[in-house]
Amino acid sequence: MNLADRLHTAADRLGGRAVLTLDEAELTYGALEELSARLAGLLRCRGIGPGDRVAIMLPNVPEFGVVYYGVLRLGAVVVPLDPLLRRREISAYLGDCGARLLIAWHAFAETAEAGSAGTKADCFFVVPDEFRRLLRGVAAEREISSMAADATAVIHYTSGTTGRPKGIELTHANLGGNAATVARMHALGVDDVVLGALPLYHTFGQTCSLNATVHAGARLTLLRRFEAGRALEVIRRDGVTVFQGVPTMFIALLDHPGASDMSMLRVCASGGAALPLDVLRAYEARFGCEIIEGYGLSETSPVAATNRGGRHRRPGSIGWPIRDVEMKVVDEDGRELPAGAIGEIVVRGPNVMKGYWNDPEATAEAVHDGWFHTGDLGRVDEDGYFFLVDRRRDVIIRGGYTVYPREVEEVLYEHPAVRQAAVIGVPHAELGEEIEAVVALRAPVTREELREFVRERVAAYKYPRRVSFVDELPMSPTGKILKRALARPATGGRSG
Repeated sequence: MNLADRLHTAADRLGGRAVLTLDEAELTYGALEELSARLAGLLRCRGIGPGDRVAIMLPNVPEFGVVYYGVLRLGAVVVPLDPLLRRREISAYLGDCGARLLIAWHAFAETAEAGSAGTKADCFFVVPDEFRRLLRGVAAEREISSMAADATAVIHYTSGTTGRPKGIELTHANLGGNAATVARMHALGVDDVVLGALPLYHTFGQTCSLNATVHAGARLTLLRRFEAGRALEVIRRDGVTVFQGVPTMFIALLDHPGASDMSMLRVCASGGAALPLDVLRAYEARFGCEIIEGYGLSETSPVAATNRGGRHRRPGSIGWPIRDVEMKVVDEDGRELPAGAIGEIVVRGPNVMKGYWNDPEATAEAVHDGWFHTGDLGRVDEDGYFFLVDRRRDVIIRGGYTVYPREVEEVLYEHPAVRQAAVIGVPHAELGEEIEAVVALRAPVTREELREFVRERVAAYKYPRRVSFVDELPMSPTGKILKRALARPATGGRSG
């Protein structure tokens, strides 16, 4: 099997229909198939073959699809990189995976060239019109390499929030199966238009947006980067029916003064981080479209569990495992815990990664008997719905009491003045850790008012004694709040 087969099949059936659009730019299924075949031919001329790693550093542009499927078509391995990486990071990733080639967007040429210096990777830069002219002069690689199901298709590098970034090996079967599941669960069809707001270099955008869209024969309308006003414009202009996003996107839409009824959206799906329940309720009340919350990690391709729509949805939960995937909650010894007990969520199934690239020790530490240990704490109820509690590393121990930051964050989001919130533990000489809330506001409020608001709603040991105000919380490129960047934030925050 080969992920590129999905595109070939769709192109045979839907050759003249648009698959990737960015404002006025458009690629049909037939054009994407042809250009990716020619890109594969170009790579073969440069000596790239099956198993070779090709890094791609492209924003959300139609050319991403051309390069992505062209590399896969040849049997080579895609190594997607954030276009905003710095020289040192690029060099580390290219060196770690031994990439033969780095294909980068022309606007990032200087940084890409500097990052590839001293590695084995040559550089190739994509300039839109010039790129297509070049490909027109290259013989197409018509044959799609036949790959074993467990052959590596993509190496995703972790964001490094837990230490040294690791390369996550995802196979053709991992990604193809997960994309097909997403397409089936969202009932994607040829008349659907998916908003491409998620970065395509990340597994969420790659699987749930790009690969699921191609699998279903739908259309993906791209945003270079998410901005609420621009997203609203594209949703209305292009008749978007499916919006997949991270919590910060839904919060930004809520804050936008021009946002109004969006009941034309058939599916709104949230992932990447826990969605505050108050945000979910406010969004649905204002826009008339329910949000389906799911769960997964890059190591699970990424979707592991999700709510289903309508009466099968349980707001506040991450639903139950997708087809052919098992999940359970275990204690520190790996024993399954009963309903209601909090422990680590573990996942087993065809979506679980092949392993960490060239890191057997990290792989053995993360995967035991086929079960991937997520590092996320959760619980499951009597009906089999899973609930995400927190990341294990984020749990605060205050004076011997366990505090789950997400619980306190949920309360903070209930306050109408709070736009973003993160709760962290800071060192304390007597208690071990003290609780601090770092908050971005949408309206004026004092520290004392927020402290009192939370204190009235949680146990005495849980409310934040310290409150810091910032203009914006630090975010990863995929919309996750970076708590590691909040070390002692009170020294740099402004007063309320």
